[in-house]
Amino acid sequence: MDEEQRYEQKRQHDQLVLDTCILAGTIMIESGSEMTRVNNTILRIARNAGLAKARVYVTVTGIIMSGGVADVGAQVGAIDKRSFDLEKVAKVNELSRRFEAKQIDIDDFYDQLIHIDEIVGTFPLWVQEIGAGIVSGALIVVFRNNLADFWITCLVGMVGWAVLYFLNIYVQIRFLSEFLAAAAVAALAILSVQLGLGKQADDIIVGGMMPLVPGIPLTNAVRDALSGNLISGPARGIEALISACALGFGVAIALHFM
Repeated sequence: MDEEQRYEQKRQHDQLVLDTCILAGTIMIESGSEMTRVNNTILRIARNAGLAKARVYVTVTGIIMSGGVADVGAQVGAIDKRSFDLEKVAKVNELSRRFEAKQIDIDDFYDQLIHIDEIVGTFPLWVQEIGAGIVSGALIVVFRNNLADFWITCLVGMVGWAVLYFLNIYVQIRFLSEFLAAAAVAALAILSVQLGLGKQADDIIVGGMMPLVPGIPLTNAVRDALSGNLISGPARGIEALISACALGFGVAIALHFM
């Protein structure tokens, strides 16, 4: 193999490493990971692949990365959507550890990242509904000592989660789907009390809202801010605040008209 072929092979390898790092970071951010974990994972992949001088800048809306080599320039990865799937975050971390242990090579790593939606499946809707119902009903028993409204709160929480689930499919505005889901929860809670199915509308609303509360974004905002990331931390905090406001406005609208 002559010098030119070795140069081209090295350039393609470095390019593949950058593509793998950016794809791994994009998946993690889109799945709800905190920025420190994303940054550490990307740098670990790059350095284990031979790019010891790699540098990366990570925000909630994009990734800028340089491999630290002259043959391959810096690249930018855009973050188009953000959801919460911590199983994907764990899978990317697992793949990076396997790559570090040389159990897979960079080609296998990149291929598995491309097909991560097939590797890491999502829970079916009926499982999500059961989870939403248990979370809703259990909380009013634990915090409000209201056993009488347990079952109706489970049902309201399940309906609220179903509304959010289907609206997220057909409505591209995330905060609008949260607003409508909260309004549905509050309306059903008030209606259940009027029909004699429940006793305390306030408790039912509180329980039914629990699956909709943006707990992960708020937690990640605090963790990013404490780690010194003063861009992603406040940005995620504002996102969580807008979600909370959308939920509050939805409940307020339902209370006003019911």
